[in-house]
Amino acid sequence: MAFRPLTARAPAVLLREAKPLKAILGHAQRLAHLQRLLESQLQPAAREHCHVASWRDGSLLLIVTDGHWATRLRYQQKRLQRQLQAFNEFSNLTRILFKVQPPTVQQGAVGHTMDLSNNAAETIQATAEGISDPNLRAALERLASHAKPRQATRLTRTPGLSAACCRPATSPSAP
Repeated sequence: MAFRPLTARAPAVLLREAKPLKAILGHAQRLAHLQRLLESQLQPAAREHCHVASWRDGSLLLIVTDGHWATRLRYQQKRLQRQLQAFNEFSNLTRILFKVQPPTVQQGAVGHTMDLSNNAAETIQATAEGISDPNLRAALERLASHAKPRQATRLTRTPGLSAACCRPATSPSAP
């Protein structure tokens, strides 16, 4: 007797036939419908910051991304409650609760970055050329490679000065 694997079924079929999955899908669709109704009554700027978490026994729980939006929505709570009660789905709405829950996925950290000018990069590169320690020299060369080319006009050096002015003296008589 050979083993015969069960035939694969499409996910849509599983969602329609399996009772636990069907219940979860139904609940998710209900919340999505309530979310659309809520968004129809929110200001456009607030829509991305406010989500329906639950609707039970006349109490609507909304998750808000930060305290700023929670405060703004609390000021509008009575108006929002009256507008939502006009929908059949929210006819027995008695209160709206706001919970602050920051998004779990952090946005890219916006930090202050310093740009390295070409002039500074050339000076660092010239300094690296005079360093005998290979680790320090490699670190300075990596640092110099971070210079970003500028679109503006390039600064010219003062006549008589060069990047060599930053090199360590090779003989004791050098100035």
